[in-house]
Amino acid sequence: MATIYDHIAQNKRRTWLLVLLFPLTFAALGYLFLYGFHYLEGASYSYDAQRDAYYRTYDEQTHTPSVIERANQTALQIMPWLWAGAMCWILIAYFMGDQLLLHGSRAIEIHREDQPEIYNLVENLCISQGLPTPRIYIINDNSLNAFATGRDPQHASVALTKGIVLKLERAELEGVIAHELAHIQNRDIRLMLITVVGISFFTFLSEICFRLAMHAGRRNSKNSGGAVLLFFIAGVFFAIYGYLIAPLIRLAVSRTREFQADATAALMTRHPAALANALLKISADPRVEVLDEHASMAAMCIENPLKKGNFFTSLSGLLSTHPPIEQRVAALREMDGRI
Repeated sequence: MATIYDHIAQNKRRTWLLVLLFPLTFAALGYLFLYGFHYLEGASYSYDAQRDAYYRTYDEQTHTPSVIERANQTALQIMPWLWAGAMCWILIAYFMGDQLLLHGSRAIEIHREDQPEIYNLVENLCISQGLPTPRIYIINDNSLNAFATGRDPQHASVALTKGIVLKLERAELEGVIAHELAHIQNRDIRLMLITVVGISFFTFLSEICFRLAMHAGRRNSKNSGGAVLLFFIAGVFFAIYGYLIAPLIRLAVSRTREFQADATAALMTRHPAALANALLKISADPRVEVLDEHASMAAMCIENPLKKGNFFTSLSGLLSTHPPIEQRVAALREMDGRI
């Protein structure tokens, strides 16, 4: 039977796999789209001054560079910059991503004097597990949800909605907090931090490219057509990567973390039924409105916080790392009586 240390070691390996898969898949898909761009551009391909020398040998032989040759040349010019940007973003995700996510969810940090009961619940559970006490945040939303973030137990945070604090019984809230602490203990938070901030980076770039394409389309210059095509293809590329490829990578490296966190939380509190009851209540009202604007954060929450019927809700349902609540509750109730 796998121990908590096995899960920690596994998540460390998955984190490194994730860091490798992001640039490799990004490069492969990027080259594919460069090829598509030059194929569509065809004979209208224009050369700038820096590329004249490179292609002069082709001109002398009355040979026009092929699509593959043009794609290779463009890739050599822009892919290093894109890779450098992606690596910089991974570093930002590692060291500052938790604060970006907390700021995006409009979470407010609390201290012992603000909410002594919540603070004591978190602190007591941390003491029992030998964990440092994370920073605690409250999201001003009456729904029921929670998430943990950070790069390691020494730099971790737990965020709870106002609704989950007010509507759950003490034992149920303790189970939810234990679940989030389990993600910290199992090092899930680092894995998901890099994934979520990485996805956000690419979806943000897609929005910028589409806006630039619209702006270029309003101009009446003779070169605007090429700019519109370039920005539009780049926008489609980043959108496909951010909304499809990156979530598939996330799914590949993490499938059972919620079951593991539930089981670890049950062992922490010795009360699996309380967490099961909490999950049922959470499933009735999990939506956090502020997270509608940050769809990639859904994977970090104890239950999907997005509006039902949302496109990204449907997509996350296909690519979700969260098992159905019914399966989680059944597993917890099976544990009840064995602890």
